[in-house]
Amino acid sequence: MKRILLTGCIFMAALSLSAQTDTTIIADSFYLLSPVEVRATRLSEKSPFAVSNITPKEIGKQNLGQSFPYLLSQVPSVVTSSDDGNGVGYSSLRIRGTDITRINVTFNGVPVNDPESQNTFFVNFGDLASSTNSVQIQRGVGSSTNGPGAFGASINISNVGQSKEASATISNSYGSFNTWKHTLQAATGLVKGGFKFDVSLSKLNSDGFIDRAFSDLKSLHFISGWTSKNEMTNIKFNLLTGKERTGQAWNGIGTYFTNKDNPVVDYQKQLDMVGRTTNTLGKISDGKYYEDQTDNYQQGYYQLFLNHKFNSNWSANVTGYYTRGSGYYSEYKDGEKFSDYGRPDIVIENTTLKRTNLTRQLWLDNHYYGSVFSTNYNNKNTDLIFGGAITKYDAAHYGLVKWSESGGFPVDYKWYDLDANKNDFNFFGKIQQKFVEGLYSFADLQYRNVAYNIDGFRKNPEIKSFNNYSFFNPKAGLSYILKHPYSAQSKIFASYAVAHKEPNRDDFEASPTDKPKAERLQDIEAGYQYNSAKFAAGINGYYMKYKDQLVLTGKINDVGAYSRTNVENSYRAGVEITTTIKPVEWFLLEANATFSRNKIKRITQFYDVYDNDADWNWLRQDSKTFTNTDIAFSPNIIAGGTATVEPFYSKTNKSHFYIDLVQKYVGRQFLDNSQDPLKSIHPYGLTDMRLRYDLSFKQVKNIAIIFMANNLFDKKFENNGYTYSYYFDASQTLATESYYFPQAGTNFNVGLTLAL
Repeated sequence: MKRILLTGCIFMAALSLSAQTDTTIIADSFYLLSPVEVRATRLSEKSPFAVSNITPKEIGKQNLGQSFPYLLSQVPSVVTSSDDGNGVGYSSLRIRGTDITRINVTFNGVPVNDPESQNTFFVNFGDLASSTNSVQIQRGVGSSTNGPGAFGASINISNVGQSKEASATISNSYGSFNTWKHTLQAATGLVKGGFKFDVSLSKLNSDGFIDRAFSDLKSLHFISGWTSKNEMTNIKFNLLTGKERTGQAWNGIGTYFTNKDNPVVDYQKQLDMVGRTTNTLGKISDGKYYEDQTDNYQQGYYQLFLNHKFNSNWSANVTGYYTRGSGYYSEYKDGEKFSDYGRPDIVIENTTLKRTNLTRQLWLDNHYYGSVFSTNYNNKNTDLIFGGAITKYDAAHYGLVKWSESGGFPVDYKWYDLDANKNDFNFFGKIQQKFVEGLYSFADLQYRNVAYNIDGFRKNPEIKSFNNYSFFNPKAGLSYILKHPYSAQSKIFASYAVAHKEPNRDDFEASPTDKPKAERLQDIEAGYQYNSAKFAAGINGYYMKYKDQLVLTGKINDVGAYSRTNVENSYRAGVEITTTIKPVEWFLLEANATFSRNKIKRITQFYDVYDNDADWNWLRQDSKTFTNTDIAFSPNIIAGGTATVEPFYSKTNKSHFYIDLVQKYVGRQFLDNSQDPLKSIHPYGLTDMRLRYDLSFKQVKNIAIIFMANNLFDKKFENNGYTYSYYFDASQTLATESYYFPQAGTNFNVGLTLAL
């Protein structure tokens, strides 16, 4: 009874805590968790970088259908976002304020960021979490090797681990908004001849919190592996394929205010008036919406690994991969000009029609393939890796008109068909050297060449873009590990790294004389970590200095597109604090907090000027210059925490009941770089609760029941948005429209997992 009462007191105290740690009680399991094929991208505990390692057990605590980014929400400096409002469909994350296009993501060392947009669309993978063996998040430049440059972090996902034992697992869950997840997994374990086979099938459906923001996700994961009798050679084939169909909800909900509004408009009151679940996409008429306003995409990842250990010191691996993606988004468009589709105006009963309502599909059909290779030398004092990657990407962008209210189009009329290709080559060398007991140096030198050719854009097919970049990315650091009594240890580390990043496809939609520059980042990090059986803590400071960072300024380029503009000087500086406390076996407290300054030294914002709000005749663009402003979507405070209690703990128990209280706080986020509070997302704090019951006995490895209550106190909040302003010359009125993505209030999920 005393323990239960104490549990309640701890919960009440934890409600004010906003924090979770990446410093673990258990020593770094890098060498145990990481297959050979990912060694080139993974970091050990001796590395001089800020690293978080996530285990399958940690993922399984909350794997009830939410998208992969939400399963990483308690990692330091992470902020998640969702279009559908409940984190099932299109979801993403930012780390240290940098969006997913600036985060390097790999599966088993293979790059998965889309080469053109540089985005990672986790919705395409379906139930990725159920097949994940480990995740390593490297904040800052880190040790990213393959794919685009890491300007905020690297996320290395391993999903090819296999057990020697046969197993089968069935998982089912149900939650608010009619969210269902069904997963079936089976593994043969090691069979005759050294073979192993694993398969996972999953189906995930949700209606979404936002109107018509449904998700229909299917995925298949298959692994086959062979290991030689002497265990010196390993061959593995990995297939991960996902098919998604989601209702479009990427417009958000609009708000409106002017410089003459008094008092200042509260955007959340406007959201309440409009309706926080409102979705205007696909509106045909009052009360009617286009039924096929959807996003449809299928993508398959095929990976073949060959790993060989020559002797106790030397090993090598070669990976060949092929990614095949194809899909489209379907939409209804109101009042489209025939001329924009290369079609003549039509005449009906002596009336010339210049516009029509229509439906269309915008297609992307792509092939992405290449090879990743490395050789490793390791002895007691030296760990040397050198290798590289060669990749090629081919994409076809085309559009089909499916229906026109007024006719005037052939069946499946293709009004544009534009190709793009991108070749990426790099080679690198990394060394970790032990000088004296406890003192390690790290050096990483990479050369990368990118050739990116674009055969026109949908709105500007005549604009061709041919680009070639060469980057040299050095990284270096020192770490010192000090052993303490009772298996405790400390680590002091510091590093300096340089990264470069080429512009994405949208950045090139400008005149040939106004091409964007590549971005450059210098990252300085220093930290201290202490790790013992009962207590762990860490502090990491960073200074990230950008040159030519690409940001939206509202400026229209000379082909009529709103494009990102290079900003000469900007920086991110902050401190990340983590702690873990485990005073007794039945209680664990994890906490983290990030305090940062994220500034652009000088930026000019642009806005359109119209004659009046009746005629909307565009006149010009005006501008205003700001100095020392906050970078958009970069909160100064991010914090999180988890308190875990096992109230009925006993060493002899074969069953375990856990209670998790999870906290997250995100400070104010500005929607642009003007640092205007009227163009921002309000700070928010959230509380989630998880109840877990684990039972095992002779015939069954584990039965797990999970109940999760999200946003326990029904907080009204938004985690993403965008904004733009314009000016009416006649009335001297500045108007601002901001669009937000409201998230669900209190919602629930319950799941049952049976492992044999």
